[in-house]
Amino acid sequence: MATTMNSLRAPVRPLAPPRIRHIGLADLRLALMAGWRDFAATPTQLLFLGVIYPVVGLVAARAAGGGEVLPLFWPLVAGLSLMGPLTALGLYEISRQREQGRPTSWLTAFGALRSPGMVSICVLGVYLLALFVLWVTAAQALWSGIMAPLGAAPEGPGALFDQVMHTPQGLRLLFWGNLVGFGFALAAFVGTVVSFPLLLDRPTDPGTAMLTSLRAVLANPVPMLAWGLVVAVLLVLGSLPLFVGLAVVMPWLGHSTWHLYRRVVG
Repeated sequence: MATTMNSLRAPVRPLAPPRIRHIGLADLRLALMAGWRDFAATPTQLLFLGVIYPVVGLVAARAAGGGEVLPLFWPLVAGLSLMGPLTALGLYEISRQREQGRPTSWLTAFGALRSPGMVSICVLGVYLLALFVLWVTAAQALWSGIMAPLGAAPEGPGALFDQVMHTPQGLRLLFWGNLVGFGFALAAFVGTVVSFPLLLDRPTDPGTAMLTSLRAVLANPVPMLAWGLVVAVLLVLGSLPLFVGLAVVMPWLGHSTWHLYRRVVG
């Protein structure tokens, strides 16, 4: 009886923090190759087209009318990339199932919703949403503070382009806007580069997941910063042909992030 009581009173041992491996630039290439194989085996570009175009189209239609929303068009669209790690959750699930040798389809992505870590995933999602709101607020403040001397907001995209590219205030806005945007992107990247795959893969809490992501970046600063640059360049390239390229770039990066997580987190 005493033994039973002692076992009941014994504290539950916390899970050991995940072990971080050291990786090199070659691992990024291998992760991208593995991600492409997953995408080719289970294409999801139509699913992403169905999400990207309604969202971007809604923002574009609202901005085309001019007024206060027009100057925020690019910050709104670019800021959506901050939510990328959350929107890729289903892609992580597809790669996870393929890793285990199970058949997959685009419907496999919805299996992520049954993850035991969904509560922790939602908490991290709120963190990303807060960053997005703060970024848009900062963009609005920068526009108001720097471009106010030029008068009313531009009436169309052409007038906006002229104001930004052909005035001293516009060039100053480009500098500070990109600098502040980089800060928000860095905060999202450092806190979530492996957090969401980790929460999908094993039981842990949001704090441990974010700390693991930070440890991964600190242990591999050059490869991780290079990964962030790869992500940024591919997203920009995917956005150039009227955002249609994102339907391929986003799922490719999502699958590749899963394989990067596998290489970094032991």
